[in-house]
Amino acid sequence: MRFLSALGERVRGERARRGMSRKLLAKHAGISERYITQLESGKGNVSIVLLKQIATALGLPLSRLFGDEEAPADFLARLSPAQLAETYASLSATFAGGASPARTRRVALVGLRGAGKTTLGRALAGELQVPFFELDREIERLSGVSLGQVLELYGQQAYRRYELQALKELLRENGAFVVAAGGSIVAEPATYELLLRSCSTIWVRTSPEEHMARVIAQGDQRPMADSSQAMDDLRRILQEREPLYARADLAVDTTDVPPQQSVAEIMRWISR
Repeated sequence: MRFLSALGERVRGERARRGMSRKLLAKHAGISERYITQLESGKGNVSIVLLKQIATALGLPLSRLFGDEEAPADFLARLSPAQLAETYASLSATFAGGASPARTRRVALVGLRGAGKTTLGRALAGELQVPFFELDREIERLSGVSLGQVLELYGQQAYRRYELQALKELLRENGAFVVAAGGSIVAEPATYELLLRSCSTIWVRTSPEEHMARVIAQGDQRPMADSSQAMDDLRRILQEREPLYARADLAVDTTDVPPQQSVAEIMRWISR
């Protein structure tokens, strides 16, 4: 029973890091949403074949779902924000040799949807007099379809390929810019490492309640269908991604803060 509970928790965590709904995971794994629900609750009947399908849909090797060793993210999740910042600062100082010299002229904003990345990104780009990009829009340009269609039609693996390609093109074609990255970019190690090496990276954060309110204000009414479950999922996503977002060079909390104040804080940091 402990094995099933641990397995379900691992599947749920990997799904949360990618921001995937149970419905979307079930679709791309070719299994029922009910099975995903049972598996994540530690009550599913384990089948290697079905787990392989789930791992493929998540873009993971099957062994990742069975690993007994403690993953770095699991260890880091137990650290406080201050400890996380200190840990990553130490690692950055040790391994900074791979960082791009041009990263000071490129600013990347990471964080969950609703944190204010687009609003701050546009204003910041205006202050710096550089172009502003949204990585999701670049993915749509490359794929020729909407972001939702990329995920629905082709799945996570195709989305990740487009995401990496879009980032590489931005870096190749622009010496200076501000880019707002998708919230789940931190779930793809290779792409996130490239972003961290190539850009000054800022984690734009806010409270779960503010995230939800802003998403709804943007016209997305889906969270209202089951507000309790939606908020639980949001909290879980934030919990899973926090150690990864904390790798950014700077964290800016936008909760109850006017955008111009956040932009001023970032500009002070850039000009230091």
